[in-house]
Amino acid sequence: MIPFQKAYEIVMSSAFKTGTEVVPLGSSLNRILAEDVRSDMDMPPFNKSTVDGFACRRKDLDHDLEIIETIPAGKWPEKTVEASLCSRIMTGAAVPDGADCVVMVEDTQLLSTGKLRFTGTLTKDNIAFRGEDIRKGDIVIKAGRQIRPQDIAVFASVGYVDVRAGIRPSIAVISSGSELVEPSEQPGIPQIRNSNASQLLAQILEAGADGKYYGIARDDEDETLSVVEKAIAENDIVILTGGVSMGDFDFVPSVLERAGVKILFTRVAVQPGKPTTFGVHPEAIVFGLPGNPVSSFIQFGLLLRPLISKMMGGEWHPVTCSLPAGEKYTRKSADRMMIIPAKITGEKQVVVVEYHGSAHISALPAADGIIFLEVGKKVIEKGEIVEVRYF
Repeated sequence: MIPFQKAYEIVMSSAFKTGTEVVPLGSSLNRILAEDVRSDMDMPPFNKSTVDGFACRRKDLDHDLEIIETIPAGKWPEKTVEASLCSRIMTGAAVPDGADCVVMVEDTQLLSTGKLRFTGTLTKDNIAFRGEDIRKGDIVIKAGRQIRPQDIAVFASVGYVDVRAGIRPSIAVISSGSELVEPSEQPGIPQIRNSNASQLLAQILEAGADGKYYGIARDDEDETLSVVEKAIAENDIVILTGGVSMGDFDFVPSVLERAGVKILFTRVAVQPGKPTTFGVHPEAIVFGLPGNPVSSFIQFGLLLRPLISKMMGGEWHPVTCSLPAGEKYTRKSADRMMIIPAKITGEKQVVVVEYHGSAHISALPAADGIIFLEVGKKVIEKGEIVEVRYF
């Protein structure tokens, strides 16, 4: 049994790059950006009004002004603002030459003569100046990040429509166990529905990779070997769930060795997730995750999520926050790092959700994330600051 940090280092050092490809802008969400994106223009591309109002010269505000034109967004100004002149202007429109400020409509009065009077005392420039956000050639998004909707907006604004991204790893999911039936089936007395596969495929999709389900492998070593060999030949990563503990039918590690996988560890000092197996094959990286759904869910987040990102050229940084514990929590044994589902209350405190162990899958939807008790630590005192890692 090895410490979790050692297991993490082994997994991450086994990553290989999947390469890059160009994808359309509309298909780039959740991909890992493979190159720096530079702006092809100044942003804003011209001096732009930030309010509805009147473009004028600040030194003319102490007397009435003649309105010489109206400038809507999308129309280039036709006239220059000179002494005692102004132009009506809309938000987002180009500021005419000669003007050095835009006064808001609320700070003006339209006189019966048709002229404009400034009724305020002070005014901001209310102008977004050309290039004040971005200069042509500036890097707007750096390589290595997972692309979000707001990134796509920036890509669109600078004309970056052919997005170079890391190729998504192909990931096989195999469930192991004769007691399993598919979710659409009614389980018999000794059977349970297979929740792990659906959960893992969703986690793979969320991570920006491609998942493929290879079905349920019954408790037969030759049948399992056949499925594993096919999955290794067709994918970058293979995940098996179940069959990695110490029972008579838990033969996944031996199957992996028969398939040519070099086993690098079979036990990790964590709870839940102790019977986690990891190995490498010349064609794929292979995980044997525990059959209990909370264990497989958490170990995917801790080990596979950062690995997938690294293979696509990115670096995964989980979102965390530190808040006081809302109540005391005690565990009996402290020989392994313990990972506990927890939620954040309306009082901004952290409390452990009702949790009966690694088979208690219904605890996860009630949780916002997980907290960690390191080896040797048995108690979290009420009010103690703890770090929550969001799912």
